[in-house]
Amino acid sequence: MSRRPVFVLHQHDEPRPHHDLRLEEEGVLRSWAVPKGLPDDPRHDRLAVAVADHDLEHATYEDATKRIADDGWWQLEDRDERRFVFVLHGRAGAVRYALIDTGSDWLLHRTKDQPPQP
Repeated sequence: MSRRPVFVLHQHDEPRPHHDLRLEEEGVLRSWAVPKGLPDDPRHDRLAVAVADHDLEHATYEDATKRIADDGWWQLEDRDERRFVFVLHGRAGAVRYALIDTGSDWLLHRTKDQPPQP
């Protein structure tokens, strides 16, 4: 069985408090800055600003201003030109999200349908 792709959610204090969502893909961590953190309600989407890819070693990186808020593996469920749907399998269970390309930035959406919890 092949290794599952990792994700990490960094809680970052600088330049102002925000979260960084990083998904392993094609040998790097694709990254988005999420100023208000991951949405916990399908009615409230969050801005997600694409930032530079990071090396895979960044999945375990922490320092005085950056802490790991969650980590685990992620699973792609659906993808097209403008959006992709994925499940984060983190410390507290599995949560399904969609990243939607608006043309200028991205929206992070927690889907109404969620995976069953063990």
